[in-house]
Amino acid sequence: MKFNQYKLIIVISIFLGIFYNLSFFTNVNKVYPFTENIFFVLSLFVVLVAFTAFLFSLFASKYTTKPILILIIFISAYTAYFMDTYKVVIDSDMIRNTMQTNLAESLDLFSLKLLAYVVLLGLIPSFLIYKSKIEYNTFGKELLSRIKTIILLSLIITITIFSFNKYYSSFFREHKPLRYHVNPVYWIYSIGKYINTTVDSKPIEMKKIGTDAKINESITEKKELIIMVVGETARADRFSLNGYEKDTNPLLKKENIFNFSNVTSCGTSTAVSVPCMFSIFNEDSYNYKKGRSTQNVLDVLFNSKDVSILWRDNNSSSKGVADRVTYEDFKTSKTNSICIEGECRDVGMIVGLDKYIEKNKNKDILIVLHQMGNHGPAYYKRYPKSFEKFTPVCNTNQLEQCTQEEVGNTYDNAILYTDYFLSEVIKFLKTYSNSHETAMLYMSDHGESLGENGLYLHGMPKLIAPEEQVKIPTILWLGDGEMSEDYNLQKLKELSKKNFSQDNLFHTLLGFFEVETNVYDSKMDILNDAKK
Repeated sequence: MKFNQYKLIIVISIFLGIFYNLSFFTNVNKVYPFTENIFFVLSLFVVLVAFTAFLFSLFASKYTTKPILILIIFISAYTAYFMDTYKVVIDSDMIRNTMQTNLAESLDLFSLKLLAYVVLLGLIPSFLIYKSKIEYNTFGKELLSRIKTIILLSLIITITIFSFNKYYSSFFREHKPLRYHVNPVYWIYSIGKYINTTVDSKPIEMKKIGTDAKINESITEKKELIIMVVGETARADRFSLNGYEKDTNPLLKKENIFNFSNVTSCGTSTAVSVPCMFSIFNEDSYNYKKGRSTQNVLDVLFNSKDVSILWRDNNSSSKGVADRVTYEDFKTSKTNSICIEGECRDVGMIVGLDKYIEKNKNKDILIVLHQMGNHGPAYYKRYPKSFEKFTPVCNTNQLEQCTQEEVGNTYDNAILYTDYFLSEVIKFLKTYSNSHETAMLYMSDHGESLGENGLYLHGMPKLIAPEEQVKIPTILWLGDGEMSEDYNLQKLKELSKKNFSQDNLFHTLLGFFEVETNVYDSKMDILNDAKK
């Protein structure tokens, strides 16, 4: 059976509206219950289909219609799976996170359900589109058909919205987050935004900051040795140090640590939070291009010529933060000596640090350890079996197949392993208490949703992200030697209860090393008010 390309576009648009927008209409139903707003919800379906067809019609031609439809269908199958399963939003930050995800992390997301989505909503419809017989007219007639189709679809959209004007006023003004779930329109928009903020034809000109950085210290003063641990997907309310009923921090509570209980993240994904937390820009002024083209706090410390910096990574990467300092990949058994069944443990990043410290004994040292931590959804892989204290657990990446208790227990076991890892970092630093001023600072990149309100994982737009994704654990340990003597410890305990964010990290690290520079702001230094 032959038909013109615009009929195919309408059919595919209806197909997308029915089978790929479960997440959208589920969220619409929460705001506009279907039984009470049946005609408005149906009108939303009409507008969605008409607008999707409108977009496709703009680019319709003999050589583009099939490839575009196949590509849209295939990608939409993936996005539908993640939106339906984990209730995530596919925005520009999520796309950036996806582009920076390595193979191992991608394999953690594979499941039979994903395969079913790809086959049923991706491969089969794509094959049918490919085999369809489209009858093309002359260029003039095709152009006329396109104009008529676009005008007709525009009229349908306009008349429908005008007919339910009262509803659409609240829909567009008061319930903007609902649009984040429209498939494929929102992810197409997000890709455009991602390209606009990422791709630049001009070569990147790195803006230097803190070139005046210097450290004034006496020759007899001990060198500083600070380990900064960048956590992964750890949320504050799952740390027993913050009042959680399960004892997830049995080892840290034995140490003289300062627990900062009210800290928020810059973003809800690693690709945003990690560059942002080391950046000079605060959350409100930070964006990808600024972060990519401006030096960060590691560069300022390096500019002082008195600080040796090492970044070890057991995650996907430093997200550009460590591009200009010494970087070591610890996601492989070639470098990480503690890898079991393909999973390299965070504790393996400590091995061999003594050699680096000995090599740089005449300088202050900052070591950054980027954890695998609680990276989901395969939380059960993030800890050795001996740390499976909380049961029953969820031994699958299909979190929706487990009870919320099982998901929570598995996540908590991974937190328990982070507790062990941090205690091992402290134990390591204690061996240098006589030769260095030592300290450990731990800060997670962002939090995680564990099924609350049906939401899993992270990456929600900050505007609508739940507290679980933005409130992060932050811990400070000061060595038993001269470092702790530099601070009023009682004052530090009082400060640890105040509200802070990742915006404070840049200035806190500079303050730690007593760096003098015009980019340092003492008011943003978490520890400044406690200095003696």
